Amino acid sequence: MDHDPPERARSGAAGGRRMRTGTEPVTASSPVRLRRLLSSLFLPLFAMAAALFAAWAAASGAGDSPGRGALVTLAAVCAALAVAAAVDLLVVGRRLRRERVGPR
Repeated sequence: MDHDPPERARSGAAGGRRMRTGTEPVTASSPVRLRRLLSSLFLPLFAMAAALFAAWAAASGAGDSPGRGALVTLAAVCAALAVAAAVDLLVVGRRLRRERVGPR
């Protein structure tokens, strides 16, 4: 005897979901203008921080605190974040250009 499981009533925030149509990843979008603003603000900030930490590391001596290793690590992290912001600016710019041109 085949029994279908009983439908359960959903309440709360999860109960108001729409049925998935399978097109969500194609039609989903993020706030690209906000991403462009944040990336354009943080790219120079992280680039300057990486340069400052690198210069500080180069000028630090053997017994200085913080040590050279910590400063080099901070410079590398800031440089990686600057690269991530630059890549995000490129992606957002491409997406905005594609939106202006329209669907192909």
